[in-house]
Amino acid sequence: MKCIPPSPESVTDEWIDRFVQHLTTDRHSSEYTVRNYTQALHEFHRWHERERQAAPDWPRLERDDFRAYLRHLGRSRLSRAGTQLRFSALRTFYAFLVRRGAVERTPIKNIPMPKLEKRLPRFLTVQQMVDLLSAPAKTSTGPADGKRGRGRPVEPGVAERDVAILETIYSCGLRISELCGLRVEDIDFNAQQVRVRGKGRKERAVPIGETALKSIERYWQLLPRPPARAEPVFLRSCESTDPVPARTLQARLKKHLAAAGLDPHLTPHKLRHSYATHLLDAGADLRSVQELLGHAWLGTTQVYTHVTTERLKKAYEQAHPRA
Repeated sequence: MKCIPPSPESVTDEWIDRFVQHLTTDRHSSEYTVRNYTQALHEFHRWHERERQAAPDWPRLERDDFRAYLRHLGRSRLSRAGTQLRFSALRTFYAFLVRRGAVERTPIKNIPMPKLEKRLPRFLTVQQMVDLLSAPAKTSTGPADGKRGRGRPVEPGVAERDVAILETIYSCGLRISELCGLRVEDIDFNAQQVRVRGKGRKERAVPIGETALKSIERYWQLLPRPPARAEPVFLRSCESTDPVPARTLQARLKKHLAAAGLDPHLTPHKLRHSYATHLLDAGADLRSVQELLGHAWLGTTQVYTHVTTERLKKAYEQAHPRA
């Protein structure tokens, strides 16, 4: 998910506060959704105060108010994805207000949005994934000249944890929030299956490969004690019972990407893109990949077919004598 940069200006609004609480406690939305929606609503609130010299009176706002805001975003040269994200937050907020009886209807309905730019998702090749999966072992042994780098030494077992994390993301196609939320009881080692809690508290069962399961077991063997059933699969440290934070995971991934000679700016979500692309390349059908990824809409999954189609076109153009 794209991020909305935070603003130092604070906003006080009872309905926004109640909505954020609803996202957190009732919908169990990810920290990224809560953060982005909060910042999007605060942005609109500040814009309304500047333009209308008053805080927004949500029940009294009209369609034209939001069309004016859309024009403001366009003049700000905001990306189309950024505009879509802000209006997604506003639509969800108004749906909440309607359910709470604070407003009778949503004024945002049917406001035309700018179409998203068609961008194909970035992914790693199979060989690049192999290189990445072997990178934690390299980073844990240090440089070939034997010189130690600066900073704190890496805790024993971190390399094995990182291998298990990378293997699990690639084996199951997990979002980073789904991986951090995995508990021991979610893994069925005999059936080689994982219960995943996705967006909107939706659960799905996905297969997990034997390689990933063995890497998890190796990681657990290095802990002072194996985690209990209700505890996270991947821990912040060997002495902790807290899950590994998403930011820690992202920082560790950057190190391993660099060690593998890959772009260190690639995000954990690109491993999910790689998972989907490799499945389709190997002949998996689109509906199955949709279910494995936990996509609500088939159209979200169809972007990966464009990736495989583009690759086939390039192969054709390079190999066919009459292309």
